[in-house]
Amino acid sequence: MDFEPYRGELTAYCYRMLGSYEDAEDQVQESLLRAWKARDRYDPVRASVRTWLYRIATNVCLTALDGRARRPLPSGLGAPGEDPRVPLVPAPDIPWLEPFPDARFDLEARADLRLAWVAAVQLLPPRQRAVLVLREVLGFTAAEVAGQLETTVAAVNSTLQRARATLAIAGGRTELSELTEPDDPEAREVVQRYARAFEAADVPALVRLLAEDAILEMPPVPLWYLGRQDYGRFMDRVFEMRGRGWATRRLTANGQPALAMYLPEAESEDAFRLHSLQVFTVHGGRITHNVVFADPRLLKVFGLPLRTSSEKLRRER
Repeated sequence: MDFEPYRGELTAYCYRMLGSYEDAEDQVQESLLRAWKARDRYDPVRASVRTWLYRIATNVCLTALDGRARRPLPSGLGAPGEDPRVPLVPAPDIPWLEPFPDARFDLEARADLRLAWVAAVQLLPPRQRAVLVLREVLGFTAAEVAGQLETTVAAVNSTLQRARATLAIAGGRTELSELTEPDDPEAREVVQRYARAFEAADVPALVRLLAEDAILEMPPVPLWYLGRQDYGRFMDRVFEMRGRGWATRRLTANGQPALAMYLPEAESEDAFRLHSLQVFTVHGGRITHNVVFADPRLLKVFGLPLRTSSEKLRRER
């Protein structure tokens, strides 16, 4: 039995459940190991290999989630900040939501990998998460999900209704169908203009690309800002602290346009080091949300060079 063709979609499923790419990889590995050990007991009459694997992965994820806190973004924990000069103190004790490296997997649909949606899903109890993702994202029937969770069809339908109600309040699905995809020409142009403005340290140009109620957040720092004005004031601080001359590389994360941000090295005129990953939500020709990840452990999974040159960055655009 060859389980490898299912690894990508299982990783995306476990990521939606757990909110962590590294945890998802670990749980998929555990799921495939369990499947391999139980392969002699697999009954093709009762379920397809895919349905059987999802049953195993679901149980593995539910066990992993037992007693764990949800993975939020800063905007899910409190009111926005008003002072752009407060100390940027990380909160490593909070299990923050992590980004998903699109380029590592060939997935058909990525809309339900978007950061805002996955963050909203984290509000659900684990079994509600499983039912919601299995039914609404992956398209399993209520009977199949009942078999995977060892429950009844009526219980699955009831659980799904509760999950939908919670998600509607959180706003996790409201705009998914309206958001532009990373390869949409309008989204590409907006992000390219943002990259040029960032490289020029042109804060007014950055602000012109933002929606009026744009959000900026930077896990693991438990701060976030709401609105063009505070976003711009914070960017003034960034360039004061880190200097000018940044370089960027375009990519995608969570099915969203993203930029890898590189700082110039002090000791060389044409050397840059990886600083952060910025993941954008673009809607109506404006950036409505920017989540900035700067944890080196998270950046590593994107396979980005830690150091590079302007020539290499030009070739990779």
